[in-house]
Parts: sequence; C-alpha cells; structure tokens
Amino acid sequence: MKKVEVKGMSCMHCVASVEKALSGLEGVTDVKVSLDDASATFEEAAPVDPEKVKEIINKIGFEAGEVK
Repeated sequence: MKKVEVKGMSCMHCVASVEKALSGLEGVTDVKVSLDDASATFEEAAPVDPEKVKEIINKIGFEAGEVK
C-alpha cells in the first residue's frame, strides 16, 4: 500500500475529486482518501510512477507530498 499526503482538502467534495483523479491513473486500485488524515492511500496493480501521482493531485488544485 502506498500513501501520499494531500494538502488543501477541506470537504468531502475535495476527497471525491482526489479519489476520482487517482482512480483514473493506470495501475492504481483501491483508492481511499482521508480528510482527517489529509492523505490518500492506494494499491498498485502495476508499478506507478510517484511523480505521476503527485502531478495528478497537483493538477486538480491540491498539494501532494511524498509518495511512500
């Protein structure tokens, strides 16, 4: 399981936006986004470039931390 910090989320709409964006990445499955934790977790069905994960989060208006 991978985890990435997501700064800037303030409501459930934000959570849904991040969930939808990450779910659209090839190789990403089982996305869970936590408003309380300000993070997203996901499984990899195939290797996923951490930079792509950060890029997609930043592109929709949030600030992504390091993918761990």
